[in-house]
Amino acid sequence: MKLMARTAIVTALILLIAASIARFRPAHAQGRPATIEPTHFHHVHLNAVNPAAAAEYYPKPFALSASKTTFNGYEAVKTGNVYLLFTKVNTPPMTELTGPQTSVWHFGWNTPDSRKYNERFRAMGLEIAQMWDAADGKLVDMSSDTLPGLPTQEQILDMRNKGMQPTRQGGFGYLRGPDGALIENAQAGQTERFNHVHMYHESPRCAMEWYATHLGARLPEGRGAGASEAPAAGDCRTQLYAPPTWPSFAKTGFVREPSGGVFFDDVSISIRPWPGGGLASTRGHIVDHWALSVSDLTATVARLKGEGIKFLDEIHPWGNTRAAMIEGPDRIAIELVEVR
Repeated sequence: MKLMARTAIVTALILLIAASIARFRPAHAQGRPATIEPTHFHHVHLNAVNPAAAAEYYPKPFALSASKTTFNGYEAVKTGNVYLLFTKVNTPPMTELTGPQTSVWHFGWNTPDSRKYNERFRAMGLEIAQMWDAADGKLVDMSSDTLPGLPTQEQILDMRNKGMQPTRQGGFGYLRGPDGALIENAQAGQTERFNHVHMYHESPRCAMEWYATHLGARLPEGRGAGASEAPAAGDCRTQLYAPPTWPSFAKTGFVREPSGGVFFDDVSISIRPWPGGGLASTRGHIVDHWALSVSDLTATVARLKGEGIKFLDEIHPWGNTRAAMIEGPDRIAIELVEVR
């Protein structure tokens, strides 16, 4: 009888642990559930003093994948299946250099040879946003101009002592575009394409779970491009911030981990941590918001309201269709556009 009682207790404990694990596991870790309608990355919406000039800029550095157009009454750039849209503003929109940081860091393209692209950018007279290669170092154009591996300052000093040198092959760099937009040029694959919006979130794992749970985002399998491993069971806020590394726009370095990311179609919402919180709303800044398309906006809005999501704009006419606006983690504004 004692053995049977012990067996029953052990069985009950196993079931309790299993239930707890299931409760904390992200609901969408294995892909989009049937209850969430498909969402597709639609556009990045920027504020611009001169929308026409801003739209003319992007086909210069990315001529193979970007073309100037108009869309739904906006000056626009079409890049693959994604648009950049521009709204006219009378004064320069705030950027991370002129106002508080928002949850949007930058957006960017993958290129087949990022260093050759950077050389062409310089020949065209485009502005390069340079980075520091160390706390006691110099400004450089590309990550491959720095010591390899995104090292800490301690690691940099050790590599210098060992005589290590930058690879000067591939890597990532940045343009400073119209109205101060920060645009990444990162080597990957053989095709030039718009591929990501890079975000700041105080708790990357929590943000990943939010995007998957409420918007049906696809979580990475293992390690994806610009994304850490998919979140594991447990409190998503328990990740520790790593020491700063280089290259960095700040001479004091850049905290890169814990990182994360999710996907809408083949566009990555890549995430770096933002220690301390306090991110400003994206509305009115250089990147005002980014947008997803859905086929049934009424049903999507009803579901999100049932899930307690904050709405910035209710359903309203948007050109020849309809749209609504929600607020996500760390005050990111996300537009929902109906595309039937």
